[in-house]
Amino acid sequence: MPRIMGLDVGDKTIGVALSDLLGWTAQGLETIRRIGIKKDLQRLEEIIKEYEVNKIVVGLPKNMNGTIGPQGEKVLEFNERLGKRFNNIEIVPWDERLTTVAAERSLIEADVSRKKRKEVIDKIAAIYILQGYLDSLSK
Repeated sequence: MPRIMGLDVGDKTIGVALSDLLGWTAQGLETIRRIGIKKDLQRLEEIIKEYEVNKIVVGLPKNMNGTIGPQGEKVLEFNERLGKRFNNIEIVPWDERLTTVAAERSLIEADVSRKKRKEVIDKIAAIYILQGYLDSLSK
C-alpha cells in the first residue's frame, strides 16, 4: 500500500516522515545528513522504493506575510530536482511556517536535552508538515 512522505529540507539536513498505511498519521523516519544533491536524492530514492511512496509533501518555508524568502527559494529549487528525478511522484509544497518552532516547543516540553533536540528537530518538523497535510485531506 503506498505511503506519503513528508520532508523538512534544510541546508545541512533533511527530516523525513512517512504516513501510516491508511494515510492518517505521520511518523518520523530519519534525518538525512546532506552531503550533496546526488547523495540526498539517492537516499530518498531508497526510502521511496522501500516504502512505496507515491506522493512527497515538502515543507515550504514562507515569511510571516506569505512571501517566499531565500530559504524558500532553495526549497523550490530542491523541489524541481525532486520532480525531475521522481517524475512519476506528485510533489506537494506545503506551508511550513512555525513547524520548527512547534517541534522545538514540544521537545522542550518533553524535557529533551538540547543535544538530543538538535539531532531530531528536523525529523519532528517533517512529522508536523506531513501531519498538517494529512489532516487537510480529511477535512
